Amino acid sequence: MEVFYRYAPFIQDYIFRSGWQTLRGVQNAAGEAIFGTDDNVLLTASTASGKTEAAFFPILTLLDEEPPQSVGVLYIAPLKALINDQFGRLNDLCEEAGIPVWRWHGDVSQSQKRKLLRKPSGILQITPESLESLMINKHMEIPSLFGDLRFIVVDEIHSLLRGDRGMQTFCLIERMCRLAGCNPRRVGLSATIGNPEAAGEFLSAGSGRRTIIPKFDSGKEVWRLSMEHFFGTDPQADEGAESVGALAVTEQPTDTAPKAADPGLGYIFEHTRGKKCLIFTNSREECESVCQCLRQYCEANHEPERFLIHHGNLSASYRESAEEEMKDDDSLMSVCATATLELGIDIGRLERAFHIDAPFTVSGFLQRLGRTGRRGEPSEMWFVMREEHPEARAMLPDLIPWYLIQGIALVQLYIEERFVEPPRMDRLPYSLLYHQTMSTLASCGEMTAGELASRVLPLACFHRVTTEDYKVLLRHLLEIDHINRTENGGLIVGISGERVTNNYKFYAVFQENIEYTVHAGSEELGTIVKPPPVGDKIAIAGRVWVVEDVDHKKREVYCTLVKGNIPAYFGDVAGDIHTKILGRMFGVLSETKSYPYLMRHAVCRLADARKTFVNAGMENRYLIPLGGKMWALFPWLGSYAFLALERFLKIRCGKRLGLKGLNSSRPYFMQFTMSVTEEEFYEITKEEAAVEFDPLELVYPGEVPVFEKYDEFVPAELVRKGFAYGVLDVEGMKKRVLTW
Repeated sequence: MEVFYRYAPFIQDYIFRSGWQTLRGVQNAAGEAIFGTDDNVLLTASTASGKTEAAFFPILTLLDEEPPQSVGVLYIAPLKALINDQFGRLNDLCEEAGIPVWRWHGDVSQSQKRKLLRKPSGILQITPESLESLMINKHMEIPSLFGDLRFIVVDEIHSLLRGDRGMQTFCLIERMCRLAGCNPRRVGLSATIGNPEAAGEFLSAGSGRRTIIPKFDSGKEVWRLSMEHFFGTDPQADEGAESVGALAVTEQPTDTAPKAADPGLGYIFEHTRGKKCLIFTNSREECESVCQCLRQYCEANHEPERFLIHHGNLSASYRESAEEEMKDDDSLMSVCATATLELGIDIGRLERAFHIDAPFTVSGFLQRLGRTGRRGEPSEMWFVMREEHPEARAMLPDLIPWYLIQGIALVQLYIEERFVEPPRMDRLPYSLLYHQTMSTLASCGEMTAGELASRVLPLACFHRVTTEDYKVLLRHLLEIDHINRTENGGLIVGISGERVTNNYKFYAVFQENIEYTVHAGSEELGTIVKPPPVGDKIAIAGRVWVVEDVDHKKREVYCTLVKGNIPAYFGDVAGDIHTKILGRMFGVLSETKSYPYLMRHAVCRLADARKTFVNAGMENRYLIPLGGKMWALFPWLGSYAFLALERFLKIRCGKRLGLKGLNSSRPYFMQFTMSVTEEEFYEITKEEAAVEFDPLELVYPGEVPVFEKYDEFVPAELVRKGFAYGVLDVEGMKKRVLTW
C-alpha cells in the first residue's frame, strides 16, 4: 500500500512542512495494519522512531473521512507529564483539520472538562486514574462521551504489563466500552516489548479482536555504552594492577574525577560538565542524595549550579520547570531522576544518560537508554556501579559486586537474546477485584449480587477468580460495612466503603504512603513520608531544609532552607528481578569473555569477582560453606521464586535440615546455619520438592501477607491464596531444587 497517499491531505501537508523525505518503516507498517484491517495493532519500535505519528496519521485520516459523533480516540498514558508533552504535538497535527485535542487529569481546569462534556469530540488524553474517576463521577455521561469511540491508543504499554495498574486500565476499557455500547480498536505503543505475542494477547483481552504486530525493518541499533565501578574510598579496583590483560579497555575517558567524598559521583560530576544529561537512580531517596552531593560539588568548585531534580514526590511546578529547562536545546543542565523521566516525554537533545547501580529490569534499562540518542544520534548510557570496600573479615557473599554483575547481565541478555520481561498474566488480583467491585457499585448504584458479579467477573484479568472466591469477598465486604444490603435485597456502597471510594486516592491501585505536603514559605516543594520533629532536617528538591512546624491534621510540613547533606525517605520500593537475569549473572561470573563497554575499574573488579567465584567453587555448587555450621546458598532465582525458596526451606525443610538464622539478601543469596551435611541438604530439599504440596503451605500460620494496596479490605483467606498462587513462583523454585 502507498501509505503516504492514503493519508488525509492535512497529514500530507504536515509531513511536507516537517521536511520528511520518506516515511519510516514503523509508519508504513502501522498504516497498512490500521488502514487494511479491522484488528487491534501493537507497534513496537525504538524510542524516537516515530511510533506516535505512525499510529495517529492513519487514525486521524479515518476520523477526518468520517467524523465521529463523540470522542473518536481515547489516548491513555501512564503519566500526566507524557500527556502534557503529547498534547502539544497532537494539537499541531490536528489544528488544520479542526480535530480538537482534550486532556483530562488532575491539573486540567474544570472549565475545560465541562467544555468537553458539552460537546464530546476529537481526541481525549487521560491517565488510568482519571479514567477511573470519570467512570465513577461521570457515569451517566459515558454513553454520550464515548458512544462513537473508534480507537483506544495505549502509550508505553510495557509499563502496564506486570502489575495491578495495567489490569485496572484494561478493566476500565472493558467496562467503559460495555457502558457506552462501542467497540473501538486498540493500538498499543512501546519501545520495549520482549514477548510481543504475549503483549498482544494482553492488549486484546476482552475486545473480541485479534492483535496484529506489524513487522518492519527498523534499521540497525547503535549504542554507546560504558560501565565503570567505584569503591566509596580509594584504592580503586585497578590500583596495583600492572595490566588488565585480555580484558584491556579501549577509549577510556581522558578527564579524571575531582577529589571528592564519593569517587563515583565525582566521575558523574566531571562527565556531565558542558553537556545535557540525565542521571537515573533506583529510588527517590538516592535521587535526592545524589542531587545534594552534585550541587555541593558545584559550590566547592565555584561553578554555577547545573543539576536539577525530578521524581514523583516533587510538586508539579518543580517537575515541570525541570522538564521545560531540559527542552531547551541550549541548556547544559543535567537532571537527577527516577522512573518519572523513563517514559516518552520529549526533553530535547540529551547527550547521555548515567545510571547509578543496575536497574531491576531489562525493560527499565532500555527505556532509560532510549531517552538519549534522539535526532539521529546513537543512544548513550554510562553505568556507575558503587560499593564499599568489603571488611577485612567479610564473608563470601559480600565479596561479589552484585550491582556490577547485574548490570552486565541485563545488557548481555538483551544483546544476546533480545530478552525483555514478559507480561504477568497468571496472578490472582484480589486487591483489584475489591477495587473494581467498589468502583462498579459506586458508579452504577444499587444492583443485585448476581448483576454485580456479571459485570465484574467476566473482565479478562479475573479469569482465574472463581464464583466461590467472589462470594467470599462479597460476604466479607458486607461484614466490614464496605457494602450494605438494601430492603429490596440489592447491594450498595456502605458507610465504611464510602470513606474509601469518596477519597481521590481511591482512583489509583498502586500503593501510596501517607504523605505530608512540604512548604517553604508560599512555595510547595513536594511530599514526604514520616515527617521528623520540629528542628530536625529533611531532604527534598535536591536541598536540605529545617522543619519549623508540622500540622499532622492537615498533613503539612513547613520548613526553611539550610546547608548540609542528609538522606531522604519516601517509603520502600521493591524490585522485581526476573529469573533470567539471575541466570545470566551466574553466566557473567562463570565465563571468561570480556565486554567491550567495561571501563578499567570495572574490568578489574569483575576479574576479582570471577576469581572469588572460582576459588569458592561456586561454578559447580549452589551451597557454599562459610565456616562452622554457617552456609551461603546462591540459588540464581528471580525475586518471586527466591521468596518461595526461602519459605520452602523454613516451612517444608526447616526441621529436617536443623535450619536456623536464615537471612536473605534478595534475590542474590541467603545465609543460615544447619545441622546436616551438604549432601544431606540436597537430598532432603529434593525429596520435599518432589512431594506434591499446596502452595498455601508456604504461608505462615496466621500470616496475612498484604502485598497490594487494597489487600487490607480483602478476606484473609483470599489474601493468603492470592499470595501463594499469584505471587510466589513455586514452580520456578521447584524446578531449581529438583535439578541442583
